[in-house]
Amino acid sequence: MIRLFRSRMYLALALLVMVLLFGVFGYRFLSDYTWIDAFYMTIITVTTVGFSEVRPLDAEAKIFTVLLIITSVFIFAFAISVITEYILSRNALQILKKKKVKNKISSLSSHVIICGFGRNGNQAAERLKAYNRPFVVIEKNKEVIEKFEEEILFVEGDANEDETLIEAGIDRAQFLITAMPDDAANLFVVLSARQLNKDLFIISRASQVTSQKKLRLAGADKVIMPDKIGGDHMASLVVIPDLITFMDKLSTEGEHTTNLEEVTIENFMAQIDNHSLRDLDLRKKTGCTIIGYIEPNGNYIINPEADLKLEPQGKVIVLGRPEQIKKLNEMFHID
Repeated sequence: MIRLFRSRMYLALALLVMVLLFGVFGYRFLSDYTWIDAFYMTIITVTTVGFSEVRPLDAEAKIFTVLLIITSVFIFAFAISVITEYILSRNALQILKKKKVKNKISSLSSHVIICGFGRNGNQAAERLKAYNRPFVVIEKNKEVIEKFEEEILFVEGDANEDETLIEAGIDRAQFLITAMPDDAANLFVVLSARQLNKDLFIISRASQVTSQKKLRLAGADKVIMPDKIGGDHMASLVVIPDLITFMDKLSTEGEHTTNLEEVTIENFMAQIDNHSLRDLDLRKKTGCTIIGYIEPNGNYIINPEADLKLEPQGKVIVLGRPEQIKKLNEMFHID
């Protein structure tokens, strides 16, 4: 629809230019006016301002002026109507688009809220899209919103305001990622979010080491320092380059390309007898290897023993090629 309005607007502008050129050339050659006088006569004629002519017109010039006035009246009326319709329709489409986005957000539950769409927020959004996880981004920069609004759900506003968080569905959200560059802003968001949703899992970015403790006290479950992670990674490439390169090959870019998977024990309980890692026998069934186990209390066990008893609230970390991970998910009906 916008393309149609734009094409009509271009047509109206082209007709206006044609009228001006028609008038200028007509006065220039019919009445032997200079180019300046011809342009002046054209402007006062099509705008009907009532100024006097440069000099008295002869019969041919008067007939030409009448034709120019009649033509310009219709074309100007058409142009004004098209431009007005375009402006009104654009505003209406923006209202409809915002209402559509609001309805989509209202239908979400157990989704992720990302506060800030800078470098880190953008990366978080790309990863969530790769895993088909529903998410909403809170951003106050209109230019950023207009650039990405076709592919991402945005809430325009300040993440520090409770109304903005509520509009993003924080009461129904499962995770919140605050990725703004200012630690103080992240701290306020964490405080507000924790008050609005006690069960929310909050992940916050931090730039300063001194901010980590404050963010945790404010209610953040995890605090990430991107600069520290980047520096550690680069240093590791010097100390243990082959190991780091191998770990980079363990792709987790998307649900169809991952080499690692986290699976809750509930997904296995109905299909095993004695509830131990040995009973799972994932290596034989799917080709995947269990490389870690997370106990219900959050304790991590690396390379667990085969006789380790599984608990309902625990999780296993499995390693495998993408096709093996896919087979695992299909076999145990893992979403």
